[in-house]
Amino acid sequence: MFNLPIQTKYSRAPLLIIFFSIILTLTEPISSSLFAYDRNQLNNFQWWRLITGHFLHTNTTHLLLNTAGLALLWALHGHYYKMPRYLMQFFALCLGTAIGLYLFAEQMQWYVGLSGVLHGLFVIGAYFDIRNKFKTGWLMLIGVWLKVVHEQIYGASEGVAELIAANVAIDAHLFGTITGSIIILYYFVLNKIQNQKETS
Repeated sequence: MFNLPIQTKYSRAPLLIIFFSIILTLTEPISSSLFAYDRNQLNNFQWWRLITGHFLHTNTTHLLLNTAGLALLWALHGHYYKMPRYLMQFFALCLGTAIGLYLFAEQMQWYVGLSGVLHGLFVIGAYFDIRNKFKTGWLMLIGVWLKVVHEQIYGASEGVAELIAANVAIDAHLFGTITGSIIILYYFVLNKIQNQKETS
């Protein structure tokens, strides 16, 4: 039987992220001018934008899509991590996605949204499914990578671009997925070391 991880220890972190995303949406356009990923401002050492840009959205539809995605991933995998681990992963994905854009996607001058981070959370959740012997974890992990590769070759859905009133940031999806993959590689190595200590 499927149970939602509604206990406070599992739900507090995603609820905080949704709360701050809503607050920043309500304070537009000031919030975007101060907190969006903006390459020119990053060049002026406004490094907080590497994280805060992910909490902003282009419009209400974009906000609803992203927060619905966050809620869905919480429903699927929220029981795997309490608040400290969740937030560490979340901020690592924010930084990994934004730094990837800054270093390797110079054409992207401005970016907002959670989609890159969501791709990374999807990868991490799939890994924990695999560790817990759920074969669907492999399908999810392979599926997200196939989606990202397809976007890199053929581009994003025009329908989604119309909904969010902006180009879909497929490079953010790529770097979020890469960052998530680096995180699960870390967990894999750490788990191997722990198993070796237990058997020695």
